[in-house]
Amino acid sequence: MDHVLITGAGGYIGSVLVDEMLRAGYRVTAVDRFFFGENVHHRHLNNPNFCQRKVDIRDLHPPDFEGVDAVCDLAALSNDPSADIDHALTEAINFSGRLHVATCAKEAGVRRYVLSSSCSIYGVGNDDTLDENAPPRPRTAYAKASYKAEQSTGALASKDFTWVTVRNATVFGLSRRMRFDLVVNLMTLNAVQKGKIFILGGGRQWRPLIHVRDVCTAMISILQAPSDKIQGQLFNVGFANYQVLSLAYVVRETLPFPIEVEIAPDDADKRNYKVSFDKLSERIGFRPSITIAEGIREIYGAMKEGQIFPTPETSTVNWYRTLLDAERLVDRVKLNGRLL
Repeated sequence: MDHVLITGAGGYIGSVLVDEMLRAGYRVTAVDRFFFGENVHHRHLNNPNFCQRKVDIRDLHPPDFEGVDAVCDLAALSNDPSADIDHALTEAINFSGRLHVATCAKEAGVRRYVLSSSCSIYGVGNDDTLDENAPPRPRTAYAKASYKAEQSTGALASKDFTWVTVRNATVFGLSRRMRFDLVVNLMTLNAVQKGKIFILGGGRQWRPLIHVRDVCTAMISILQAPSDKIQGQLFNVGFANYQVLSLAYVVRETLPFPIEVEIAPDDADKRNYKVSFDKLSERIGFRPSITIAEGIREIYGAMKEGQIFPTPETSTVNWYRTLLDAERLVDRVKLNGRLL
């Protein structure tokens, strides 16, 4: 697996995955629309093992995958609230777009395809810890499109096309394409800026968690694993399961200043599930290592040093709304195809 093409390479996970792949000695082609900025990989532009392409996954063709050994498919409208903005667009990108990527890759002779999916597919669980055999109960447009992408791309698996899906837990930690709309990252931001953490829904709902670098390490481990260990497999990727209120207490105990925890009784987001991560460990020996507290400390340190700070782009759903509103405004004032 010498040459890896990464879709969604300018995103929260993708930008870290590019770093880790290059560090591991791979040649990397980074594909993205770069909605959140084109400078995320500026440090790699002079690296002969790195190539950046600004392209929509829906516009890719089999020749774009020639010479590629493996694809890590991360391109999607990220997270449940973002996908609910426009269900048709979510379907076009998160389902049809990813099927298009997998189809082009297979036609071009790519040997291995890893789909980045989500544990949100499980929707609402019970008191059990859900493994990969648990029935999916996707509740949102994002989760439903992810599940359809799993099924459709999985149908392409063959002896010459190794297919794997990773169902990522809720991700946290530091990235150059930072997101402050993920639960641990948002709690840390609110603690630093406001001295207060806000908990919706009472805080008793369960979430599986994983550090962004551990997600990337898992993907690299899958690329390096023997095909017979991973072909056609779904893998939950996570570190631990936490109740949301417990996460707030971890943040409060980790940061070196007083923090108030404020609890609200209800939340429109009804997802609640615990997930087992044993299968990936048993199959290929992968075990995540970065704790919640370590992730909180690195975000706090980066904020203190001025390396990261909240901007419109760091809230995915708000940034997508900004882009769509801007498009509607431009369309409204154009005349005969001209803006000015």
